[in-house]
Amino acid sequence: MAAMTPPPRDSVPTASVFSSSRSRPPDDTVFFAIFPDCFVSDSPPPSPAHYLQSLHLRILQFLSPHTSSYIWQHEPLSLTISAPPSPSCPCSGKSSVPHLHGKLRFGDNIEDEWFTVFLLFEISRNFPSLSIRVWDNDGEFLLIEAAFHLPRWIDPENSENRVFIRRGDLRIVPKKRLPNPSLPESLKFLVNFEIDSRAAEPIQKAVKDRISDYPGRARRNTHCVRVRVPVSVAQVLTHEPCLISLAVEGFYDRDIDTMKYAAKMEKFLSRGRQEELVCVAVKMSRAMYAQLMQQKFQPPKCYPMPNRSEDLTAYLEAELGMKIACGLEMIYQLRRKEGVDARGSNFEKYKDILEKSGYFEGLLPGSMEYKRLREFAEEYYRKSSSAVRTSETMSDPVRRIDDILAMPDSADSFKQHEVPASDDDSWLYGGESELNDALQVRQKEIDQYNVQLRKKSKEPEGSGPSSSTNVDDFNLQDMARSMQAFVEKVSSFEGAEVPENRKSGDGEVDLDVDRFLKDMESVMKRYVPESKDGDAESEEEASSSDMEFDELDSEDDIMAPDGDNEDGEDRFSQSYSAALNQELKNSTVGKSFVQADGQTSKPNEGTSNVPVEMEEDFSPVDVDFNLVKNLLDSFSSQQGQPGPASNLLGLMGVHLPEDSSSKGK
Repeated sequence: MAAMTPPPRDSVPTASVFSSSRSRPPDDTVFFAIFPDCFVSDSPPPSPAHYLQSLHLRILQFLSPHTSSYIWQHEPLSLTISAPPSPSCPCSGKSSVPHLHGKLRFGDNIEDEWFTVFLLFEISRNFPSLSIRVWDNDGEFLLIEAAFHLPRWIDPENSENRVFIRRGDLRIVPKKRLPNPSLPESLKFLVNFEIDSRAAEPIQKAVKDRISDYPGRARRNTHCVRVRVPVSVAQVLTHEPCLISLAVEGFYDRDIDTMKYAAKMEKFLSRGRQEELVCVAVKMSRAMYAQLMQQKFQPPKCYPMPNRSEDLTAYLEAELGMKIACGLEMIYQLRRKEGVDARGSNFEKYKDILEKSGYFEGLLPGSMEYKRLREFAEEYYRKSSSAVRTSETMSDPVRRIDDILAMPDSADSFKQHEVPASDDDSWLYGGESELNDALQVRQKEIDQYNVQLRKKSKEPEGSGPSSSTNVDDFNLQDMARSMQAFVEKVSSFEGAEVPENRKSGDGEVDLDVDRFLKDMESVMKRYVPESKDGDAESEEEASSSDMEFDELDSEDDIMAPDGDNEDGEDRFSQSYSAALNQELKNSTVGKSFVQADGQTSKPNEGTSNVPVEMEEDFSPVDVDFNLVKNLLDSFSSQQGQPGPASNLLGLMGVHLPEDSSSKGK
């Protein structure tokens, strides 16, 4: 079931049998780490290595009933000891907390990943003094599953060393208690503050609902099918059903080089077309079955295929068996060529790893201390070998296949057993309803999240938007107020936020308002004539060189206002407004705004800053009215469908009534 490690001593580095040298984990691998409470307490055990070995064996024994008959997609669940001074876990970092860690490559079968999560929850429930962390290439994927229920403060940047499984529950170390926790700090917090670390009930429910169908779902994910294969292939799959994973992997990931092995079939089809096919039942995951069925593959010329026209059922069974046999041939020859499998017994390989890790500390073979360490390693290996037989087979398929094929066997032994019919595979072609059910569940979560978001975004009565959807109760002034409140909020790359404890004058922006107004007024005066008779002078100033702009930097600018500050600001506002209107006069932009009713007087009358032709056309614009009008027009153009107007108003908590004009469309 799981991979073993050398029995580390307190003074000897620990080496993992399946340690990886790659800096980045594969995209289809899930990792987990198991931390005992005793190593973060004030009185840790005197022998961490022996404690972890005992815990290792107990966990393997506990998992065995769940995993002994389960077919993993690529590899079985591995469990490894990691202890100082050479921790082998990728999550160790600078931490020296002794623990167990494991990994699983799930590939295209996401069910393997969630079955692993279920097993980790079961371990935490049955071993209450453990804290477990699980992650994959996406990070804390348990938080992703409960994304609609998480507190606002948690994000991928601050979630490190915060998410754990403990006592059958999901635990989150709160930011208020530990702003930037290290791994030991989080583990101590989990031990000392059980209640404070427990995640909220909606988060618990979201994660536990995802694994609530296990282990029954794991059994339903297994598909049993009847196939016709050569006797040698039937022997291998009968003695080691787990090797179907390698057979499917070899077939599905085939390339030009490995296809050459399938063309010859030297190992599993030694007699060529004279080889007899036998009928056997093969158990695999649904993902494996789909990978075999959805690919067309021409049988090798040497492969004995029955006549399709004579017996279609036998032909289909032989076709599926042919894919399995070819995959097994390809993976066998590839592993043999690469020399992955070492010669000798498994314990001898295990002992070689011990020696390379420094376990024997250079002791001479045959010495008393060397014999004692060897006996200790043999005892640990013997106790754990029954639980890790599958891992050994998957890691050493060449040797195991050779051992099986060396046994005497014949086609008659398989003909004596009745083979059950294949399982129904309608799930392969009729999964639309299951997909729709899953989408509906997600949509329900999104709807609930949006409802809660709208409730949180409501402002106090009298200053916020109306929440009523009744046409008679809907107030358009609320829309304008909500938009004003919205634009006054602080915005960032994460969206608009209401500032918390924000103080004015925080010094982040240093702006000299008076100097800014002086400079802007000076620039605008260069383009705005002071009188009707000043056109020539204005044109002359407008054609001045760039050197004149440098002169504006002087504090004694001769174009600065001579009056007091208020008069200067008023003249600047009038000049700026006049210049803007003059620029828009010949365009259609101004006609798109609705002007205020009854306000046709000239606000700049009596001043010399605004030309007469501009004064005749000037009328103030009702900003609120234009804002509401444009939002309603945009909402109406959506015709009841999602769009920018409804999304923006929804974020502000404004719910518009249904547009009656679009009902009949």
